[in-house]
Amino acid sequence: MNSIRKLYVKAELFARGQTMAEYALLLASVAVVVYAGYSTMGKTITTLLSSVDGKL
Repeated sequence: MNSIRKLYVKAELFARGQTMAEYALLLASVAVVVYAGYSTMGKTITTLLSSVDGKL
């Protein structure tokens, strides 16, 4: 019974580590998408924000 409990604890710890790796990959992919969007539309966004600021 004790060996089964040890296997369960190891499996639970492995799943926890896997979840952190998935969050890291998700965060990295979001950062890449944001960077690509900013580098593509950065000048347009800056112009739009300046226009809104001028009207306020």
